[in-house]
Amino acid sequence: MHLRVRHQLRYEYSAPIFLQPHTLYLYPRIYPHQKLIDYQIRISPSPDMIVRNVDTEGNVQQLVYFVGECQSLSVDVSMVVESNPFNTFGFVLYPFETEKLPLSYLPADKGLLLPYLDRTNVTLPVEQYARQIAAEAGWQTVPFLSQLCATIRSTFVYEAREEGAAHLPEHTLLTRKGSCRDYAVLFIACCRSLGLAARFVSGYLYGNPQQDHELHAWVEVYLPGAGWRGFDPTEGSVVIHKHLFLAASALHDQLPPLRGTFRGQAESTMTATVEINGDD
Repeated sequence: MHLRVRHQLRYEYSAPIFLQPHTLYLYPRIYPHQKLIDYQIRISPSPDMIVRNVDTEGNVQQLVYFVGECQSLSVDVSMVVESNPFNTFGFVLYPFETEKLPLSYLPADKGLLLPYLDRTNVTLPVEQYARQIAAEAGWQTVPFLSQLCATIRSTFVYEAREEGAAHLPEHTLLTRKGSCRDYAVLFIACCRSLGLAARFVSGYLYGNPQQDHELHAWVEVYLPGAGWRGFDPTEGSVVIHKHLFLAASALHDQLPPLRGTFRGQAESTMTATVEINGDD
């Protein structure tokens, strides 16, 4: 299957300004079952320089530099990715002890995974919620992850919220509602409360009318013997080939599609459009 995405961002300023360097996370992160076929980016005003590199967590980062005054900024990205079906459960947890929770990583792995094990937002209600679901899943690692996905999907109310920071996990848990970002942040906290390394993923999802016109968010969990595996609490299921990855981070607020500042006295307004198509 080919996934085709067009993502447009436009900023209007009430007076002429000077754009400072901007950071873009709008380049697909390719996985074994996905291959980049085409990528186009158009930016206005025309940048003085674009630097495409890899950040500290392995994401493709684009740094954009400008010269001169302007009163608007537009970014238009088009990409085509070949995405093939794969067996999401085609793995064996090893060492075998990691089939049970709470999970303990080998020392070499744990040292590398420390940022993804941070318990800053793991409060007592969140940990109790995670342990309740783990008990229902027989304290089995993969069944816990699947059941956590399904439970959030079936017992929480989804709300579209394009702007603003993600809510803290306890807030989402207590209100039983949130956006895909809120669900992902709660899922991460639940995982970390039981010793599972988890990270926030930004990207796109094809096939859900609710998500076809906006960025999507889900979670990856590091499973010994399987590596990073995706779980989508908004969908209530594991990640499949209809998910297109942009970037992943231990910190959920580090992956905006476009981030930067400007010099000058002006108000700004932003509009964004996303179109996702696929050839099933």
